Amino acid sequence: MTTSEDLSLSDSSADQAKLPRHSLLSRLYTGTGAFEVVGRRKFYYGLVGVILLISIASILIRGFTLGIDFEGGTRIQFPAGDNVTTEQVEQVYTESMGEAPVSVQTVGSGASATIQIRSEALDAREVVVVQDALYEAFQPEDKDGNPSKNAISVADVSETWGSQITQKALIALVVFLVIVSIYIGIRFERDMAIAAIVALFFDMIVTAGVYALVGLEVTPATVIGLLTILGFSLYDTVVVFDKVEENTRGVLHLTRRTYGEQANLAVNQTLMRSINTTVISILPVIGLLVVAVGLLGVGTLKDLAVVQLVGIIVGAFSSIFFATPLLVSIKERWGPVAAHTKKVLARRDTRSETAAAPAAAAEASAVASRVTAASPRPGARPTGKRDKKRR
Repeated sequence: MTTSEDLSLSDSSADQAKLPRHSLLSRLYTGTGAFEVVGRRKFYYGLVGVILLISIASILIRGFTLGIDFEGGTRIQFPAGDNVTTEQVEQVYTESMGEAPVSVQTVGSGASATIQIRSEALDAREVVVVQDALYEAFQPEDKDGNPSKNAISVADVSETWGSQITQKALIALVVFLVIVSIYIGIRFERDMAIAAIVALFFDMIVTAGVYALVGLEVTPATVIGLLTILGFSLYDTVVVFDKVEENTRGVLHLTRRTYGEQANLAVNQTLMRSINTTVISILPVIGLLVVAVGLLGVGTLKDLAVVQLVGIIVGAFSSIFFATPLLVSIKERWGPVAAHTKKVLARRDTRSETAAAPAAAAEASAVASRVTAASPRPGARPTGKRDKKRR
């Protein structure tokens, strides 16, 4: 007797080439499972592995460019006059000290714009030399509009202070990861928690690797931005896993679809939401980079904006193409889900063979009929002419 489940299975195994084809946007919007993510997880694992190797190699080989708040040093700042460029300031500093500064950047815009020089720690004599050289070259003005050497401010950050800042940043990161791990462990079951935490560490390593590869300066704002994007990544993963949990509820009691297929459907159903969330999150960050950093020249916001931009993109990628496939791989390695997947696939193979057998038998019968019709029956009279009349 044919059951409704058998009919559904037959419908699902229909020739896909005969089904109507929809556009890419239509498939994204409907989320009907047209994009194979879980089924191609080996490809995405390879891609994730390459990204991780590049990131780790960048961290180990190039290392991080630590800001003055972490490493210590001297910060020199003075009002930016007309037509004063960072290249000119760097040249004056190099000629006076015999070595180039760590960085020179313009902070702010218009009348409030200032030139900021970051260098290694300078002693009192070196500070005087640099101040004299900068004053002679650019004649910076004080608040009253008069040229003054006092307009050049100098701030020192000791290595002890930098080490304290580094320690506090690491403590904040560890506390964040512990709290997140506890939340994930309570919110999801074991395998989902493992996949989510691994994806979170992937986001953190790749973001740090991009900073090391490009050579961006790591400041306290960078750490704050990193904690922010880790929260975004966790949110996106939770959204996808919620749908996976909903789709796979009771799947072990059915034999029509596997856990991996239901998880892939969940990824498709949340794919458009993840894309929309990512785009909406990226737009203000790009605006921050263009307006605040590019137009207004607020260089201190660059560290916060860049880490958020990189982290949001990496977080969206991992929640879709890494976290869910990893969850399915863990589930299908052992336990009831692995046994259920083998059962479903074995049942499909059996049904395919059963469906193919009648077709093969019918074809064999047709061939036999043709052969029988072509052969003469025993004792039958010849149908051809016995003699041909001679002319």
